[in-house]
Amino acid sequence: MYESIMTAADHPPASLHLELPDEAATQAFAGRLAGLLRKRDFVGLGGVLGAGKTTFARHMIAALAGHEMEVPSPSFTLVQSYDFDGFTLWHFDLYRIETPEEVYELDYEEALMDGVTLVEWPERLGPMLPAMRLDVTFSQGPSPDARIAEIKAHGDWRERLAAMSDD
Repeated sequence: MYESIMTAADHPPASLHLELPDEAATQAFAGRLAGLLRKRDFVGLGGVLGAGKTTFARHMIAALAGHEMEVPSPSFTLVQSYDFDGFTLWHFDLYRIETPEEVYELDYEEALMDGVTLVEWPERLGPMLPAMRLDVTFSQGPSPDARIAEIKAHGDWRERLAAMSDD
């Protein structure tokens, strides 16, 4: 468990800048990332309120399901889980937590060990943020539906991100 918390300072993350001109582009990007997910992955979704974190998460979960489905925001429940073939995806929204330790009450450790962990507001984890992860930070683009995604890949996400950018 503690290995996943250590920093990876000697291996700086690979990064990618994506301009997503509309929600269809965001949906396509979410679908591409969904196809790369593996058990024990951690994906952190950053950005200000309204930047598109939950919309992206909804598209990713729908892509994994293979169809549109209702994906409620975990803003009030703090976590929702979805069972897929081979893993459970845990969707956390940590906006309302006050200390990183509160995630233990939300089955965070189980998510890290046995599932895919998708976290909005990952910076709220502080020192509990895994070193091996994919960070996707959204910001507003030039039009109302446009977004900019800044992606930082740590650990084996570096190779997976490189393979995705070669497509």
